[in-house]
Amino acid sequence: MTTASAPRQVALFVTCLADLYRPSVGFAAVRLLEQAGCAVTVPELQTCCGQPAYNSGDNATAAALARQVIAAFEGFDYTVLPSGSCTGMIRHYPRLFEDDPAWQARAQALAERTHELTSFLVEVCGLQAVDAAYDETVTYHDSCAGLRELGIKHQPRQLLGSVRNLALTELADAEVCCGFGGTFCVKYPEISGRMVADKAADITHTGATTVLGGDLGCLLNIAGRLKAEGSAVKVYHVAEVLAGMTGHAALGEPDGRAE
Repeated sequence: MTTASAPRQVALFVTCLADLYRPSVGFAAVRLLEQAGCAVTVPELQTCCGQPAYNSGDNATAAALARQVIAAFEGFDYTVLPSGSCTGMIRHYPRLFEDDPAWQARAQALAERTHELTSFLVEVCGLQAVDAAYDETVTYHDSCAGLRELGIKHQPRQLLGSVRNLALTELADAEVCCGFGGTFCVKYPEISGRMVADKAADITHTGATTVLGGDLGCLLNIAGRLKAEGSAVKVYHVAEVLAGMTGHAALGEPDGRAE
């Protein structure tokens, strides 16, 4: 494990949505972790964390995916993810192996060293500020998983407070779900649609030119609604702003992602 003089050995779990829709989030996470003094590895055998299967009651598939993730991420000091949702799922892994003590022990070991990105930077690395600038007024959406499962709220705001020229205006009902909720938006599309419409209205009311968040599922949902309404508000993952990597299209914009 890490000695006092050696860098923290961090395995980055990129997540499916970052891999498929927003690779820049992964690159931003690497930059931030390296700036915090970590040695970063991206295990090639990582797959889906298993959350869609788990949320749908398919524990067998979720456990099979969990075994692959556990094996791929063993041997590192920490596993870090730019997603509260997927972080929460990995911390649930021990529940999948209640009848298998050997795998449960391995799952527990991984769960205990797994962290969401901004939480890790602030609480483990002790990062106080980042070297980035963003000349915009932003607002921040707190994702349900990160907020309620992991207690992530002040950490991204603390780091955003160090970004030069950035002004943060808080969102009304920032802690209210955007309506994505993983499979919720598929099972209850009308309710989900109303929730994201309310969220988009709150974003517009702030007067912010950019909305940030820590989970790509929420951000893709919000970006889709804002685009449908013809809004000019930009949508970025918080890591992209903290790493100074906003020189590309925002989510929902023509070559910026999911159309």
